[in-house]
Formats: sequence, structure tokens, C-alpha cells
Amino acid sequence: MTGRVLVVRLDNAGDVLLAGPAIRAVAAGADEVVLLAGPRGSAAGELLPGVDRVVEWCAPWIDPEPGPVTDEEMTRFVRRVREIGPDAAVVFTSFHQSPLPLALLLRMAGVGWIGAISEDYPGSLLDLRHRVDGDPPEPERALSLARAAGFEPPPGDDGRLAVRRPLPDVSALVGEPGYVVVHPGASAPARQAPPERSAGHVDALVLAGHRVVVTGAPADKDLTAEAAGDRALDLGGRTDLAELAAVLDGADVVVAPNTGPAHLAAAVGTPVVSLFAPVVSPLRWAPYGVPVVLLGDQAAPCRDTRARECPVPGHPCLAGVSGEDVVRAVERLRDCRVGTGEAV
Repeated sequence: MTGRVLVVRLDNAGDVLLAGPAIRAVAAGADEVVLLAGPRGSAAGELLPGVDRVVEWCAPWIDPEPGPVTDEEMTRFVRRVREIGPDAAVVFTSFHQSPLPLALLLRMAGVGWIGAISEDYPGSLLDLRHRVDGDPPEPERALSLARAAGFEPPPGDDGRLAVRRPLPDVSALVGEPGYVVVHPGASAPARQAPPERSAGHVDALVLAGHRVVVTGAPADKDLTAEAAGDRALDLGGRTDLAELAAVLDGADVVVAPNTGPAHLAAAVGTPVVSLFAPVVSPLRWAPYGVPVVLLGDQAAPCRDTRARECPVPGHPCLAGVSGEDVVRAVERLRDCRVGTGEAV
């Protein structure tokens, strides 16, 4: 398949990064790749190799804080797709999302070929209805769709996550490489450790002799300030996504919950201590393609609930992860970059 292909991933930055290997496969067989991304993921799309341009749109059936569905907005979107003029569309979704609302709008915009993973009967909305057996990691699930659509990874592509390089120079922010990043926040509160635990993780790392950098979004500045205290460098709200990628690239290890920056760390090849709340499956969503130590009680009562707010008093799945646990995990992974080890 050649021509202009619209690839779609409409949720968060981490989800867009996880689609990266599949998007590179599409790019290897297309003349142009246009990524349709949501407002929470478009910045990640700008970092993906193989993407020629990014178009941002907020899908009301995907975004956690959607606007209303109106005739005017849907008409405006259909017109926008017609202006893009894709010859085909490959719609990447998570297992709990349906591609069919978007497929309907793409049909109305005149897109001639559409492929997606769909458990629901698509009728004539899809030309390729792909199904996935088992519970593979999200990048492999997405890549299986690209392959089913006729797109193979280019020769030499290792299938890992990746970002465009060169990355920005962040030496003025962090100094020389060789530090541990602690990223305490996540888009869903159920996925992050209690703030006092994050501060304890930083304390323990500093006492163990590590230089610690704390990162976070502008909305997380209170959280990062509490975690960093006067012991670590607080970069909360001080980096855009490309600069954050560069900060993570300079780290020996990144300590993070199940959140976009954990996948961004994997995309730059940095090992991850994953503070993973089992509200979703680590088989699908743990950092991919880099050495990983998974911390957190994977048998906790919140398992597989997909809760955004912790349903269990005391948040036991992550509250039980001590500073000593984090230090031991960091020291297992230190100096273990991509190509030198496997997930542990």
C-alpha cells in the first residue's frame, strides 16, 4: 500500500509512544504518514519517527473529559479529514476502545480503506477487521494490526519504542548525565504512589548516594516540590515533552508509575523502575523493550478494575513500596541500558 496514510491514536502520550513501532512500519510502506492524535497525545506524536505531520482532534468517545457531540463539530471534523485526503486509515486503539465511531466519520469523509482491531461487528465500516489473541504488550498488539494491513517494519528495525533525535540540550537544567529520575505523577491518581511515599523514595535514593532529578507536568508542581524537598532537583513544570525526553535520556534509571514518561524513558532506552498499580495489566502496559523492575503488589484487590481513583483504602498496591525497595531496584538496573539486559 502506498500513498497518504492516516494513522490514528487518540488518547494519551504514552499510548501514542507505544504505537511507535507500528507507525514506523506504516511509514516504511507509505508515501506520507499523517498522525491523528488527541490533545493529550499530540506532543508525543511530534517525537515519533515516521510521522510526517500531526493533526490534533479531541474524540468525545476517547478523551476522559470530552466535550459534547454536536453536528457542527462532527461536520467540521469530516471536512478536515477530506482536506487531509488520506488514501487509507489505520486506527490504533486500546483493547477497551472501539474504532467504529471514528470509522463512521472517516467513511463520511471519503476514506477508501480503513483497518482496525475490532471485537464488534463492523459491517462496511472497516475493510480490515483484525483480531488479536491473548494479552500481548501494547506495541506488539499495534504492530500486528500494521502487519495485517500489509505494512512490515523496515529492515533493521528492532521493534522498540523510539523518538526522533537529536533531542534538546538540557545540560543547563540537569548538568552532566548520570542521575536517577523520579517521576511521581500519573494521569490517573490510582496509578501513582502516595505523595509521602514518593518523598521517601527520593530520600532513600539520596541517602544511597544517588543524584536525583524529580520531573512532572505543570499540574504536578506541588507533587514534585514535595517529593524533591531540598534534597533533589525539582523540574516540575519546567520541561516540554522533548526536553523531558532529553532529561530521561541522561538518566541511569527512571523511577515512575504507569504513565507516559515511563514509556518515554523506554523510547530513549533508559531502564525503568516501574511502580505499577495493577488496575491494568502489566503484561500490556509495562515499559517495553528496556530493562524493567516491576514494583507494587500485583495481586492487590484493585487488580484489573481500570479504576482512575484507588478503590481500596490506603492504596496498598503502591503504598507498600519502600524507599529501600526502590534503591535496590535502581541499583539492579544502573548501567543497564538497551541491549545490555532484559526485563527483570
